[in-house]
Amino acid sequence: MIEQRGLYFDELEEGVVYAHRPGRTVTETDNVIFTTMTMNTQALHLDAAWSAGQPFGQRLMNSMFTLATVVGQSVPQLTQGTIIAQLGLTDVSFPHPLYHGDTLYTETVITGKRPSSSRPGQGIVTMQHTGRNQDGVVVALVTRSCLMWTREAHAAAQNAVQNEAGQKESAEKGTI
Repeated sequence: MIEQRGLYFDELEEGVVYAHRPGRTVTETDNVIFTTMTMNTQALHLDAAWSAGQPFGQRLMNSMFTLATVVGQSVPQLTQGTIIAQLGLTDVSFPHPLYHGDTLYTETVITGKRPSSSRPGQGIVTMQHTGRNQDGVVVALVTRSCLMWTREAHAAAQNAVQNEAGQKESAEKGTI
């Protein structure tokens, strides 16, 4: 059986560009649901008539939706099941708006990695995510830091959990 996962700390390479596909075509529904679900009442996302009179002439996708989608597009390829924790997001910018009907594509470059000094078998990875629309125009940039497993340490941790569960099950059967 092959289980889909991201890459372990020891598999990630600095300077490599990871292209995350497929892209995601964003819709008016995405924008309205995300914006209202997060209690963001900004008319620039919700009010077509008002937005028509603003500099971009139309509603913009909520930038927090754009940010979440850019990070989310990287998960299956890079961090699915191999991340311990997201440590932070920095240098977030939106150089060009994303509009309803645009398709968002994300690429990630690993800009740094180092073993954790306090957590053996784990490492800190810094990555630069770039979101582009269907025309290649950059719509989002973000630097992300994650605490990641090494393959060996993750396997050992999973075995320890399985052994503990087996011992607990045996103990419970013995007391019944």
